[in-house]
Amino acid sequence: MNFIIVTGMSGAGKSSAINFFEDMGYYCVDNLPPTLIKSFADLIVAQENKVDKVVLGIDTRGGGLFADLFDSLQELVEYGHTYEILFFDCSDTELIKRYKETRRLHPLARSERVEEGISKERGILKEIKEKAHHIIDTSYLLPKDTRGVLYKIYCEDKAFDSMMITIVSFGFKYGIPIDADLVFDVRFAPNPYYIPEMRPCTGNDQVVRDYVMQFDVTQEFLAKLQDMVSFLIPNYKKEGKNQLVVAIGCTGGKHRSVTLANALYDFLQKKGHTVIKQHRDIEKDSKRGK
Repeated sequence: MNFIIVTGMSGAGKSSAINFFEDMGYYCVDNLPPTLIKSFADLIVAQENKVDKVVLGIDTRGGGLFADLFDSLQELVEYGHTYEILFFDCSDTELIKRYKETRRLHPLARSERVEEGISKERGILKEIKEKAHHIIDTSYLLPKDTRGVLYKIYCEDKAFDSMMITIVSFGFKYGIPIDADLVFDVRFAPNPYYIPEMRPCTGNDQVVRDYVMQFDVTQEFLAKLQDMVSFLIPNYKKEGKNQLVVAIGCTGGKHRSVTLANALYDFLQKKGHTVIKQHRDIEKDSKRGK
């Protein structure tokens, strides 16, 4: 029998993932004390109705019991079972935001600041993250995006690219995204804003895309950008990086940056990477150039 161990940072999306597995017909148990894993496996095997798809949600809510996890997993292997670890991660900033929005207490910070609970939890989970088979960073993922990633792994049986790449278009006049790893300025490209019929459009519109991409300078930049990102991704992975934010900016974040962010997103998707895109400033009203 194969067990999927769902674990990771509190607030990173483990519960939503378990709900997804339940919808897909997996037998799911959340917050099972690790010391009971072997007993639970014996109970499942003894059932007349065979269960072969099992998901166990295990996290730091179990307190000191969490330390027994690896011993319990080794017991599974000794008795002929297999397992894989699915680890959910998220940036500290996003986790804090989620806790503030839900007004829930962090399980390791009942009487302390959320930041302190997150720090403690990262230390506890360090080893299991290093041994995880899959790491999903949900910092920029909506629940539907997470379901899409899980569907790709467990329903389509496709290889999972553990690096989550986020392409963000933005306007420099609204500030550079503070979490960007790479920032590219595309204000050198001809600006559709100064063509009256294109001014109300965005880089999602074909007319703007065709205009921006018709110039040699834009095509050359895109080719160099694709080549650079293709070089960097595998090298970042070697260093253990699992989240990459690429920010592409123009003046207002509506025309040029959106066009090129879409082009890079399409390129990386075709290469099989796990990638999402955000057009941060596309809806912001402005009287100046985009």
